[in-house]
Amino acid sequence: MVRPVRFAYNEETASNNAFQKKDDTQGGAQTIEQQAVREFDAYVAMLRDQGVEVQVLQDTEEPFTPDSIFPNNCFSTHIDVLPGTSVKQRTLVIYPMYAHNRRDERGKLLKALMKEKFDKIVDLSILEQEGKFLEGTGSLILDREHHIAYACVSPRTNPVALKIWADEMNYRYVLFDGTDDNRQPIYHTNVMMHVGSRYAIVCLEAIADQSQRQTVIDSLHATGKEIVNISFDQMRQFAGNMLELRNSEGKKILVMSATAKHSLTSEQLSILEQDALIVAPDIHTIETAGGGSARCMIAEKY
Repeated sequence: MVRPVRFAYNEETASNNAFQKKDDTQGGAQTIEQQAVREFDAYVAMLRDQGVEVQVLQDTEEPFTPDSIFPNNCFSTHIDVLPGTSVKQRTLVIYPMYAHNRRDERGKLLKALMKEKFDKIVDLSILEQEGKFLEGTGSLILDREHHIAYACVSPRTNPVALKIWADEMNYRYVLFDGTDDNRQPIYHTNVMMHVGSRYAIVCLEAIADQSQRQTVIDSLHATGKEIVNISFDQMRQFAGNMLELRNSEGKKILVMSATAKHSLTSEQLSILEQDALIVAPDIHTIETAGGGSARCMIAEKY
């Protein structure tokens, strides 16, 4: 997780992120920045209190990276057993980013990551030169157990880039068109969908094409996932933006924001609470100005 400096509403990303809101009543840029830091620190403390190991990277003032608080778009890490062997391979994937001012985030993150050992590095950032983008686990919802990636097409999720990634990573993928209730493309798959070890949270009505919707449902059911369907209104409140973690004792932790939790029905909450402990930080300022939520703030390290 990246502790922010100069967190702000990003004009570059707002063009295709309908979740961002520019609210001039919040007290100005300095107030937004200060509140974002408070929300971040409280979120980290909540995770650590539940036994989750969190590595915090402190952002720097320069270069200016207003969205550095969302590191999951820049990179992902993987541990896989090489086919036909028992040898484990640790892989780092570097992703092509849509917004120019988000590409500087990569440099900061890679400086820290390169201190660690990886057996393989897949650098897809060169695809930016072709205008093809794939923004990490924002674009990709990964079922790591079954090597399946779910992705909705958007300016930040290019089908060609997805195929290149899938070929490199030995994944199959389920590609679909995801739109909001105004029929605008959903900028990141992870605001409409989450796949955990037992449950999948999906805004099914965001997949207007019935054939595509059924393909998603069939794939989830075939891999033993029970679907919790959320509405457009719940999606707008980040109910699709969740992440399943495990703490130091192996207990399941389901992360979502307080906004997302409050949007869920008592029946939906009961289903999820029977499977995992819910951690739901109040990150309203980050959600409003940044257009991302609790899942976006975590980059998993394997």
